[in-house]
Amino acid sequence: MNVVFTDGRRLWAGALLCLLVFGLSGCGINNIPTYDEQVKAAWAQVENQYQRRADLIPNLVKTVKAYAAHERETLQAVTEARAKVSSMQVDENLLNDPAKLQQFEAAQAQLSSALARLMVVVERYPNLKADQNFLALQSQLEGTENRIGVARRDYIQAVERYNREIRTFPGRIWHMVLYSDMPLRETFQATSEDAEKAPEVDFQ
Repeated sequence: MNVVFTDGRRLWAGALLCLLVFGLSGCGINNIPTYDEQVKAAWAQVENQYQRRADLIPNLVKTVKAYAAHERETLQAVTEARAKVSSMQVDENLLNDPAKLQQFEAAQAQLSSALARLMVVVERYPNLKADQNFLALQSQLEGTENRIGVARRDYIQAVERYNREIRTFPGRIWHMVLYSDMPLRETFQATSEDAEKAPEVDFQ
């Protein structure tokens, strides 16, 4: 009898455990880590697009230099800004360090500014604007700037969803009980008017 009773208790305990797990899964217990992974994935896409832009710059500078070699100051500014961005250690830990995230964004903004000055220089060289290699780079850079804007928007939305989950019920409870080591995430800060918009790249 004792064996049957014990088996019955185990059966009931197993059933209750299954019900508990099922109930908790429907109460948002997994939302915080899920949204955190979405933030990381969105950030990886931001990094990917910034890297794509950085990869285009050497060829862009080389092409412009062939037509406007004496524009040394502008070309050097772009090259140095790219070097600064490339020298920064960018990994998942960057998301947990608001100061480093701001430094990274400041370096990217400096690169955007240097590229904008280069675009102004290009206007003085009609032959450069007609160069096929330059036109191809122009098209790639335009597309990349647009993708940067989209990736930044997606990251901002992912961070907003994650932070909201931590701050509101029932996510706030789960955060206190199970995920207290997971901090609120920093998002991009607007450093200029319309900073959330993708920079316009127009060599026409």
